[in-house]
Amino acid sequence: MWAFFAVENYLSVDLGFLGIYPRTLYGLIGILTGPMIHGSWMHITSNTLPLLFLGGALYYFYDKIATRVFLQCYLFTGIFVWLFGRPFYHVGASGLIYGLAFFLISFGIFRKDFKSLFISIVVVALYGGIIYGIFPSQPGVSWESHLMGAIVGVTTAFTLSKVRSVSSS
Repeated sequence: MWAFFAVENYLSVDLGFLGIYPRTLYGLIGILTGPMIHGSWMHITSNTLPLLFLGGALYYFYDKIATRVFLQCYLFTGIFVWLFGRPFYHVGASGLIYGLAFFLISFGIFRKDFKSLFISIVVVALYGGIIYGIFPSQPGVSWESHLMGAIVGVTTAFTLSKVRSVSSS
């Protein structure tokens, strides 16, 4: 993310065209690149800390399934935004953040073990307000990325909740 942002700023170019533009052939590249593109300092900084915290928690507590969860949240969120999003460039990592947050919250609910429930409670305490982001509120903010990320996160949690071993500890 920061490398893309540095290139944008250093070369004074707008890489927004690498975002997801729904239902267009050229918008498909955004499924891979859209989460890397950010429109401002505020945008990238507001995505960095949650991504580090939620990604760190995912890889620390659920190392055996973490890469699968991360990739599913990254790719499927982008695919669903491409299929169902409004026709504009969707950029930023917030869809991935919503996917990870909703995975961590719902995994504890589906799994019903102490560790997973505790992680769910911590994530709700820190990021519970993100629920409001899945509703349209501000023009130019991709609530579709938030909603699709949340759906992918919950679905991923449900499908992986029966996996016997999710961490090496």
